[in-house]
Amino acid sequence: MGQIPGWHRDKQGARHRLLDSLAGFAQSNRARITVVFDGAPEPNFPDGSQYQGVLIYYAAAGSTADERIKRIVEQSRDRRGLIVVTSDKELFGYARACGARAMRSGEFRKLLSQGPEKIEEKAAVEEFTGDARSWMRYFGVDAEEEGDEP
Repeated sequence: MGQIPGWHRDKQGARHRLLDSLAGFAQSNRARITVVFDGAPEPNFPDGSQYQGVLIYYAAAGSTADERIKRIVEQSRDRRGLIVVTSDKELFGYARACGARAMRSGEFRKLLSQGPEKIEEKAAVEEFTGDARSWMRYFGVDAEEEGDEP
């Protein structure tokens, strides 16, 4: 949501618009969607509730949505079946390192109207991209050692 202009002026309204958009997508494409918000739960949408098929969670007090998302990924029995949508680089990398797929928030917004198969396709492509140092860290290779190779 942080990339949506003006969202901070009406956080509750922005949450509702996002939920409406995600619910429409979930219903028309038979997708399962979980959203995690920072901040206190809303009375109409408490933690763990559903809005038209969208499961809603909030960050715990003193925590962040990113930390809650990490726990969801860690506890998932089917990490390869997850697509974590985020604009946070660290969370993006974490999700991928855990075996989940990841997609940038801006890309997801562009793909919302194109259907779940396009989102799956985009997430699969992003799974195999990244700079060399990120991949080296992922596989436990020391970049300093590799720099000496011809």
